[in-house]
Amino acid sequence: MDTTTSAQHSTAAIGAMGPITAVHIALMVVLALAAILIIWWGSVLRGRRRRAERQVVENREIAEEAGAPAPPAVPSRFSEDAPATPEPETPPAADIVPEPVPVATPEPTLAPEPVPVPAPVPVPAPAAVASTDLTQLKGLGPKLAATLAELGYTRVEQIADLTPAEAEALDARLGAFQGRMARDRWIEQARLLAAGDRAGYEAQFGKL
Repeated sequence: MDTTTSAQHSTAAIGAMGPITAVHIALMVVLALAAILIIWWGSVLRGRRRRAERQVVENREIAEEAGAPAPPAVPSRFSEDAPATPEPETPPAADIVPEPVPVATPEPTLAPEPVPVPAPVPVPAPAAVASTDLTQLKGLGPKLAATLAELGYTRVEQIADLTPAEAEALDARLGAFQGRMARDRWIEQARLLAAGDRAGYEAQFGKL
């Protein structure tokens, strides 16, 4: 009885392992296909990268043969480990020579045209002012003329311009000759002589 029971258990265990083994095989097949696909895709990418790098090298060689400067190396987009392109060195500031700044040439300045200077307008000379000797007055001799000169009166025009108050003050300073101015009518004579009215003077006081 024990033998029969053991046989039954063994048969049941073998029957249960059948489906598990099939699942495992299916998973292994799927994983194997995935690995194959990954390997294949990696080989495709490597091939593309090699072709791209080869094309870059060929283009560079063609450009160098044509005389064009070699372009800076461009890292392939398929390579993550491509070295970075070194940046060009900047020359020190002392080595940079500034370009000369063009100096604007000033335009020639035209000389201004000469302005004609108007001819001077002749100014008529002022009429000669009568300046006569005091001794031309009737009743006024050399001695009295000297006395008037000491007081600052030397010309007939000064006597003609006297106001009544000035005439009175001057007469008061004549001393022994006081009163002669009014009696001999000096101011009237002087005004006629200063005006150049000789005819009027001679009509009233006689010939000069």
